[in-house]
Amino acid sequence: MERLSSNKAHGGVQGVYRHASAVTGTAMTFSAFVPEHEPGARLPVLWYLSGLTCTHANVTEKGEYRAACAKHCVILIAPDTSPRGPGVPDDEAYDFGQGAGFYLDATQEPWSTHFRMRAYIEQELPALIGAEFPADMTRQGITGHSMGGHGALTIGLRNPDRFRSVSAFSPIVAPSQVPWGQKALAGYLGRNEAGWREYDAVALIEEGARLPELLIDTGTSDPFLEKELRPDLLATACGKAGIALTQRLQPGYDHSYYFVSTFLGDHIAWHAERLKA
Repeated sequence: MERLSSNKAHGGVQGVYRHASAVTGTAMTFSAFVPEHEPGARLPVLWYLSGLTCTHANVTEKGEYRAACAKHCVILIAPDTSPRGPGVPDDEAYDFGQGAGFYLDATQEPWSTHFRMRAYIEQELPALIGAEFPADMTRQGITGHSMGGHGALTIGLRNPDRFRSVSAFSPIVAPSQVPWGQKALAGYLGRNEAGWREYDAVALIEEGARLPELLIDTGTSDPFLEKELRPDLLATACGKAGIALTQRLQPGYDHSYYFVSTFLGDHIAWHAERLKA
């Protein structure tokens, strides 16, 4: 693991790191904020998954999360959204290819060699974090924004024993039913829609996946609200499944980091309460 940068912030350390990933076959970059803590202490971990076109840098530079992480003594890990590099296939569109990994393991060529973000987030990167940082891997939460909200929900639903808490900002809750998701799932996984369901939060809930509770924030002025995000579908699925859903429609907020940064501290406090030792 190579440290690319390290800065003191709110008493802790904000670092950016790069490592060779066996899963993606590329170098991968992530950021980690580790708050000030007692020597030998192991801290809870909150994963933050970013959205389309983003890297680790978007939330690191715009998320305004470090004060809350320092207050609640929570490590925040922000991975990249896809493999990258000259040997990695790409697409001219912003919503497919590099920067748009959708937190799945692709099965279709040419994507299947490198686009394995599910295995990277669920297996490889957690092992690295547990080995290299003062992280208590028995206390993990996950959140994310937009495409990353989709990732947080689906990874959380598939791994309920790993995550004590799951939340999201403006998530794509039913990618099988909206244009962003249909394009990505068909391109990465092929046209057999039965294989899409393990990457669709609403479908996972319909098929029996359960979490005790969810926290979701979406802005009422989000331009993608009705066509791509469809929070109503998640509300219906959770209602039928008996999942305690706190779904807040925040008046006047859009899809940007002005919105995310406003409420990310609330989410960190919510996760911290559920990640207590």
